[in-house]
Amino acid sequence: MSGSNDRITGGHLVAKALKNEGIDTIFTLCGGHIIDIYDGCLDEGIRIIDVRHEQVAAHAADGYARQTGGTGCVVTTAGPGFTNAMTGLANAFRAESPILHIGGQGSLTQHKMGSLQDLPHVDIAAPVTKFSASVQSTERIADMVSMAVRECHNGAPGPSYLEIPRDILDAEIDAETARIPEPGGYRASTKSVGDLGDIEKLADLLVAAERPCVLFGTQVATCQAYDEAVRFIRELNIPAYMNGSARGTLPAEDPHYFHRTRRMAFNDADVIVIVGTPFDFRMGYGKRLRSDATVVQIDMDYRTVGKNRDVSLGLVGDVGTILKAVTDVANDRSDNGSSKRVVWMDQLAAGEIAAEEKLTALFKSEAKPINPYRVAWELNEFLTEETIYIGDGGDVVTISAQAVRPRSPGHWMDPGPLGSLGVGTGFAIAAKLAHPEKEVLCYYGDGSFGMTAFDMETANRFGLPYIAVIGNNSAQNQIRCGQIAKYGEERGNVGNKLGDVDFEHFATMLGGYGEAVRDPSEIGPALLRAREAVKTTGKSAVVNIWVDPNEYAPGTKRQTMYK
Repeated sequence: MSGSNDRITGGHLVAKALKNEGIDTIFTLCGGHIIDIYDGCLDEGIRIIDVRHEQVAAHAADGYARQTGGTGCVVTTAGPGFTNAMTGLANAFRAESPILHIGGQGSLTQHKMGSLQDLPHVDIAAPVTKFSASVQSTERIADMVSMAVRECHNGAPGPSYLEIPRDILDAEIDAETARIPEPGGYRASTKSVGDLGDIEKLADLLVAAERPCVLFGTQVATCQAYDEAVRFIRELNIPAYMNGSARGTLPAEDPHYFHRTRRMAFNDADVIVIVGTPFDFRMGYGKRLRSDATVVQIDMDYRTVGKNRDVSLGLVGDVGTILKAVTDVANDRSDNGSSKRVVWMDQLAAGEIAAEEKLTALFKSEAKPINPYRVAWELNEFLTEETIYIGDGGDVVTISAQAVRPRSPGHWMDPGPLGSLGVGTGFAIAAKLAHPEKEVLCYYGDGSFGMTAFDMETANRFGLPYIAVIGNNSAQNQIRCGQIAKYGEERGNVGNKLGDVDFEHFATMLGGYGEAVRDPSEIGPALLRAREAVKTTGKSAVVNIWVDPNEYAPGTKRQTMYK
């Protein structure tokens, strides 16, 4: 630290505040406006992961928050550094991921004078953050960092943005004039159970129900409520479906795990419980639930409950705390209703088998070019109990969701409702950083890989190797499908066709292993060779799989994402 023991710079105040918040890592790309933060982080033992593009830094902060349950932190310089990170910030906003974005700005003494990289960052960030502000004095830096992080975790989580002008950051002040909140001295628990009367009402509904079902969404992961969710369905004998980051809450072999019969369940259920996921496009804005169904919605955000669709009962609070309370109350009844649901569970189990059989031909397809469903099936066969699976947007996510069943909680990652392509590399870096003992596999389309692939070098540089699998159809194929359907073949291939790229050579250029696959029988062996190469070389591996450009996910064919 520069200066005497009783003096401190703004950059060191940032670092002290981050440490107090439990933030142990920042993701960044250097710039002259922010270098004093690095100096502070070195003194406070905060890890600095520097990437090649700020979008990757923001995605990595998002992924790190998801994997650790804490606050992710991205630090960018002003102007283009900030704007490059905006996609990652917006993705975290829609995904309810708590990240703190600290950005540089020209000196206050140069305000409105046209300083280097000057932009109205605070105004630009405001629509996609829960908190957006500029620090106007060095003495307030630590206080405002704590304020911004507090907002990240207020209700449903999300990002905050904090701008620090260069002269404010670089200034050296008397330490005693700065307010540095003490760790643990300025936080309250956010694990609210909500209205106890509504807990009783939900327990009564479930005890009486013969055909209930539950959909677990991302907030189960946000609240680290896996144990509470599992106990809820097992003790009350309720079939469970999962979307988003909730995938992996149950192992596939659990009798309460259901995957392919959600429409059947929603059509026939007498009580539908929606936990921690909104009625957005993925749910047809609530229209995929029949109009006369008894629908219960549990969410961390009051504004989400009943949005787009009326509900019979809404509960607001920490989803794990609510699920535990409901389970306890239902179990206090003379009969919790579990025995009356045996027939219902059997019906859905039979439906699962029938639905699986319909997909078998796609999963086992020997077609060349390779059917993307075969890739998804091979990936599921390849996964272990220690593999974190990442799907990087588009049909890569929608098709692999048909087959990939993560083995453990937290082992599925996808962009979330913003649907950003390019999240994969940042997510892979974050996942490996959070869990160095685990295997990380990211499944890209060739379009998404091209967006952020160069930060595979970052992964290698920091000893964070992962397996990159590319479903390569030389196109932005999810868009191409709708375009062809609307305008025909002649005009449908405009603006979405990409070149044929041998991406396997990218891995070898970086010192790792690369392999191209054109025969479906070679997918499994290639994945095994990639796994071994990552272990032996310590570098990332690329398996470039050439897939059929004329195969699409059902939702893509029906364009349900736009309805």
